[in-house]
Amino acid sequence: MFNSYSVRNPRTGKFDYEITPPTPEQLAEQCTNLRKAQINWQQSGLASRIEAMQAWKQALLSQKEEIVQALVSDTGRLLESVTEVDSVISSIDRWCRLAPELLSEAQAKSTAIPFIHLQHQSVPYQLVGVISPWNFPLLLSLIDTIPALLTGCAVVVKPSEITPRFIQLLRKTIASVPQLRDILAYVEGAGDTGATLIELVDLVCFTGSIATGRKVAEAAARQFIPAFLELGGKDPAIVLASADLELATSAILWGSVVNVGQSCLSIERIYVAASIFDDFVAQLVEKAKCLDLAYPTVEDGQIGPIIAQGQAEIIARHLQDAEQKGAVVHCGGTVEELGGGFWCRPTVLTQVNHTMKVMTEETFSPIMPVMAFATNEEAIELANDTIYGLSAAVFAGTEAEAIAVANCINAGAISINDAGLTALIHEAEKNAFNLSGMGGSRMGAAAMKRFMRKKAFLIKNASIPDPWWFNC
Repeated sequence: MFNSYSVRNPRTGKFDYEITPPTPEQLAEQCTNLRKAQINWQQSGLASRIEAMQAWKQALLSQKEEIVQALVSDTGRLLESVTEVDSVISSIDRWCRLAPELLSEAQAKSTAIPFIHLQHQSVPYQLVGVISPWNFPLLLSLIDTIPALLTGCAVVVKPSEITPRFIQLLRKTIASVPQLRDILAYVEGAGDTGATLIELVDLVCFTGSIATGRKVAEAAARQFIPAFLELGGKDPAIVLASADLELATSAILWGSVVNVGQSCLSIERIYVAASIFDDFVAQLVEKAKCLDLAYPTVEDGQIGPIIAQGQAEIIARHLQDAEQKGAVVHCGGTVEELGGGFWCRPTVLTQVNHTMKVMTEETFSPIMPVMAFATNEEAIELANDTIYGLSAAVFAGTEAEAIAVANCINAGAISINDAGLTALIHEAEKNAFNLSGMGGSRMGAAAMKRFMRKKAFLIKNASIPDPWWFNC
């Protein structure tokens, strides 16, 4: 049997919860049962699947307060936990609304040969595996799951072992919907469970670090199955001289510190035109100092604890490295231990450069390093000096000026005169650049189409010899 895991409470530091993963044999049996049930799920038709998803939505709403409280225990923050549940509810409605059009089959069409016509059929992958992270445990466990289910797949989800407390409640809601209980499963476990899972599914969706994502991709390649990876980011914001500073500082502050910066789409590097640099920093620092820790209760302040202890250690190392190399701290600047939890106040740094970890490695924190640039070309060069390429932001006096710069940035989604919009706008299709991911977009119409294979019927509709046949 896999080892049991004790789970740390991010607010108290106490290990007050335990999970026991399934054995490889138990997981294999569960996946076999999911495959068997998927046949009926697919054949039931889209209307039936939509009905089941809407019934599940009602079950989630009936358990909303309990799920929120479980997420609060998992993550130590309240507002983002409420937002997670609300986002999942909205996601179910959105995909149910879009699915009929996205899953409709095209009409048969003619080909270059007059007596051959073409017809397509979309066939869902039978069993999809989802491996999700700890920063938004509910939302990121379902962002791929919901469209996969509507497509007709069965799904098995392995959330992070760091934030597993919501799983039991979610299982309860799934069990309350007869159509779902046999084709959607949540399993507890750590990396070894995830590795076993990849060997048992037909397609895997993974959200997490580049290092683990590389292992997932390699394991999927050995199994010869598709892997869709949403990995780390080191998102830049560029503020041109013409930008509205009041707007830019407010947007960047939110984009940098929401969920304590524990998001792959957080702004982690800020490049500001030299002519407005001092004013920008002064405004950003003033606004950053207005935010308080959500301590001693979750209702206090806006800044929750650092969820993972290992992440607190990374943040401390990045801050130490920056200060040793000459960075100036204007506010924040330390990892505090309060009540057993780890906390980091919004931190603004200047005198930073690309020799520092805080400018080149994913920090996953509310740290805002600000660097001046002389020309737009320099800003673009700095923004592209990275192994990442998830998203970015550009601020300018006009949309045209901002887009001219955005056109040159190697990132999948770029917010114009705002920050972190991919957290809120799900219609935009995007692909990660560099090491920030692999595979089709999890946003927009393409997100659903990832879970289907195309089958082509090449149909001869005339009883005549083909001109290319042997003449005998």
